[in-house]
Amino acid sequence: MRVLVPIKRVVDPYVKVRVRADGQGMDLQNVKMTINPFDEIAIEEAIRWKEAGLITEVIVVSIGMSQVQESLRAALALGADAAIHVTTDKIIEPLAVAKTLCAIAKQQQPDIIIMGKQAIDDDCNQTGQMLAALLNWPQATFASKITFQEDKKSVIAIREVDGGLETLEVALPLVITTDLRLNEPRYASLPNIMQAKRKTITSIELTSLDIDTTPHLKVLSVTPPQPRKPGKMVKDVAELMHYLREIEKVI
Repeated sequence: MRVLVPIKRVVDPYVKVRVRADGQGMDLQNVKMTINPFDEIAIEEAIRWKEAGLITEVIVVSIGMSQVQESLRAALALGADAAIHVTTDKIIEPLAVAKTLCAIAKQQQPDIIIMGKQAIDDDCNQTGQMLAALLNWPQATFASKITFQEDKKSVIAIREVDGGLETLEVALPLVITTDLRLNEPRYASLPNIMQAKRKTITSIELTSLDIDTTPHLKVLSVTPPQPRKPGKMVKDVAELMHYLREIEKVI
């Protein structure tokens, strides 16, 4: 059984990014990059399945420029078996990403695609759902626990919804998107890092997949958030209510 794990290279979540002077995006020069945290959870879950003997192969795939190979190599060091780099110098939208992953899935024929529920740079939370629709596969989004049935023909997925937890039984093949509480990603060991250097990354030109990646969205401007106002100490409830009503006018 094969599992495909799409990953995205994003700005490290502990880095404070700055808006470019022209207001058309973020300044990413000399900024530390890493694997999207939700995708790290997907990698960890797939590796745990392999260690438990539930699956046989973990394949990671990412889309982007040559620097993406750093993230793919990191995923190989965590325990993935193979990596695919779809090369392009363009920034593509979630629909185009889903189309690209759909084409890769048809080539690789995985039984499960597991991926982060969203990327922390754009927070679109769309690719997994679009990919399931394009493949005509069932989907289990925001999964916080995944258990294989004994026949390995379906999984039990517990997903987080507004009202609590929802339990689904979903037949394979399927698309799963991961939530934060699914697992705690591991760190790569030194032997695995050395082994990852010898693993092959297969490169595929995006243009060779013959899909339409025409953008349908245009970013008009990017602005930094307003700075937070300083806190204010009050001596009693009466002063607090006065401040909220007369000064801040929030009640």
